[in-house]
Amino acid sequence: MEMFWFIPTHGDGKYLGTTKGARAVDFPYMKQIAQAADQLGYSGVLLPTGKSCEDAWVTASALISSTNKLKFLVALRPGLMSPTLAARMASTFDRISGGRLLINIVTGGDPVELAGEGVFLDHDARYELTDEFLHIWRKTLLHEEVTFEGKHLQVHGASNLYPTIQTPYPPLYFGGSSSAGQQVAAEHVDVYLTWGEPPQQVKEKIEHVRQLAGQQGRTLRFGIRLHVIVRETNEEAWDAANQLIQYVDDSTIAAARKVFARYDSEGQRRMAQLHHSSRESLEISPNLWAGIGLVRGGAGTALVGDPETVATRIKEYAELGIETFILSGYPHLEEAYRTAELLFPLLPIRQPQQHENAQHPSSPLGEIIANDRPPSHAAIRSTKEVTSDAKNTARQHA
Repeated sequence: MEMFWFIPTHGDGKYLGTTKGARAVDFPYMKQIAQAADQLGYSGVLLPTGKSCEDAWVTASALISSTNKLKFLVALRPGLMSPTLAARMASTFDRISGGRLLINIVTGGDPVELAGEGVFLDHDARYELTDEFLHIWRKTLLHEEVTFEGKHLQVHGASNLYPTIQTPYPPLYFGGSSSAGQQVAAEHVDVYLTWGEPPQQVKEKIEHVRQLAGQQGRTLRFGIRLHVIVRETNEEAWDAANQLIQYVDDSTIAAARKVFARYDSEGQRRMAQLHHSSRESLEISPNLWAGIGLVRGGAGTALVGDPETVATRIKEYAELGIETFILSGYPHLEEAYRTAELLFPLLPIRQPQQHENAQHPSSPLGEIIANDRPPSHAAIRSTKEVTSDAKNTARQHA
């Protein structure tokens, strides 16, 4: 299995729902988290996306030179940019980083936020757009000249001049719990992600998506997004979980519930069903705690317990087919260390490695001709031949 961590570009602190114990997530702090994850042996980091976050692409790009092996799982949001621009951004990032880009396809789940971004499509139409977007994006990065006329997107003669280091392109990650989303996953992506639902629900989801992919003649890998609260004893871990939400009052929960109610995301609906906006019965499965989801959108569950217990729960998910675990904890810098120190020795962790093609040239040899094609290869001539030609030219002009 491989372990990822999280860059909290939308805020961090010791407690949820309050400014008490909060800290500024500025670039030096994000750099500390990224470097810690890189040194501790995490394979990569997820950067969230949305209006509440610092831009994922700009942030990840700024962190490239501060890290060595760490991969960056960065969001592409169909509808907010063209697929050909997104392909160029991906190939540039992948080359500059030495093959350390992963793509997280985010179709969006808050119609109010999407309207503010200029996207007015309903739920299923957004997934139609995502399907067309990925069709163009993938073919472009396969060095095909693409002409496509769809319901939502059109391109004529689209192409990408610069190859990515990773082949055929940086891996595509995607999380979608609806039927429309799962169909997109089956046709296009490499890694299907789920939020931290109870194991039986995760099992059913994996089996269904695996079947859909099989109908397309494809196989997928699977990942899960979870928080983790691990301490030396179970008692300490559960105390830490309760302390995390000690300042979350009923009015804060009600305000969050009002926002979540407008979402048309099936995944968010499933998260909300786990806790029903109530503090009662937050342990929804052995050591799986839904307290974070009371006020946090997206991933709202945490594995809670001592190292042996949490490692056992992780292995249970792995037995279902989960290979990638995208973890986080509050505050993210300290918890990156605690999680690695307590959990990693108990798990079969895949050690991150620098990409074998990381020395791929980051730019073409010579200037692009007419902004459209790389320069052609010329026969290599010796210095003696060049000097002789120069002398002959000089005699002709004499």
